[in-house]
Amino acid sequence: MRWLPVLYVAGVLLLEPITPVEWPVSFALIALPLVTAFAHPPVIVAGATVFAIGLELLLAGTPCCAGRSVGYLWERHYVAAYACTALVGALGAILAAHRTRRERTLADVRFVAEIAQRVLLRPVPHRIRNLLLESFYLSAAAEARIGGDLYEAVPTAYGVRLLIGDVRGKGLLAVETAAAMLGAFREAAPDEPDLRALVERVDISMTRRADRLGGTELGERFVTAVFAEVPEDERIVRIVNCGHPPPLLIRPGEVRELDRGQSGPPLNLGMLVGDPYRVEVYPFGPGDQLLLYTDGVTETRDPAGSFYPLLQRLRSWGPMPPPELLERLHQDLLAYSHDQLQDDTAALTAFLLPEGAAEAAGADQDDAVTGESGEPPP
Repeated sequence: MRWLPVLYVAGVLLLEPITPVEWPVSFALIALPLVTAFAHPPVIVAGATVFAIGLELLLAGTPCCAGRSVGYLWERHYVAAYACTALVGALGAILAAHRTRRERTLADVRFVAEIAQRVLLRPVPHRIRNLLLESFYLSAAAEARIGGDLYEAVPTAYGVRLLIGDVRGKGLLAVETAAAMLGAFREAAPDEPDLRALVERVDISMTRRADRLGGTELGERFVTAVFAEVPEDERIVRIVNCGHPPPLLIRPGEVRELDRGQSGPPLNLGMLVGDPYRVEVYPFGPGDQLLLYTDGVTETRDPAGSFYPLLQRLRSWGPMPPPELLERLHQDLLAYSHDQLQDDTAALTAFLLPEGAAEAAGADQDDAVTGESGEPPP
């Protein structure tokens, strides 16, 4: 866009000598200030206006190039063109000033949104104990950096506890709900010994928040979520599904959904049914990987309207380390949708290190802290 004024003038100069005298292409220079206003500040627009009027004067009275006599210089049609160029230049300068202010405002808003997302969706640690972790978040709107999808990983005495969720609705209310959800989870996860009790406690917090908000629409807001717990001394994973897409277990030669058809209701709707949340237990050994994701992944569509085939993609790729897996998924979603995502997308993956690798990695971390001699660093 910054080079568009130059290309525009070059096009006029190329056409002017090859067109008949009665077809003065130089009149097209009237639009030059407006073309400049698309990407340049008001001062540059003013300079382009002066340049356009000068070039119109030159082309109006240059026999060698335009084939016109000097008498055309003050012909009434050309005088009208000079006046129109000046008027368009003034309007273009106003437009450029308005655009510049809007761009600065948008930059400030995006900066604040990025800071808010760092507070709300802080990056998960790359490793917690014997788990390698990775996450990503994709916003459906290019201008947005924050939305209603959420994830978190918290180390506790009962194992590493994972959360991924998707807030119903959009906008600031969805962001507020996501913040409340993450706050309740972070507060309760280290204290509740039972995963089901943790889910019920978070559900109570979300219900109380909805009651405080009041209003029919706000009171009906809910969150779909998956809670997972990976104990350090057991080769299992405990899962509570609250109306969310089921997590996937990835291991060599196998990719499958962890779903026994016992999903509970979304949070803030649990009070409508009795005994809503059930803990499901699955084998989870060294080398296994758990993938949690929001419905923005599976509901991504290609231009023909077909949904993204997540299971087929994962089976064709085979096992990958968490960073490579999510980067591959990230790029594949963008390519599949032709960069036209319709919903926010988030994913969180946890890979259980083999025992030998976990011990070696732990030793490396200890060496980094104490030094090779075993003495604390100065």
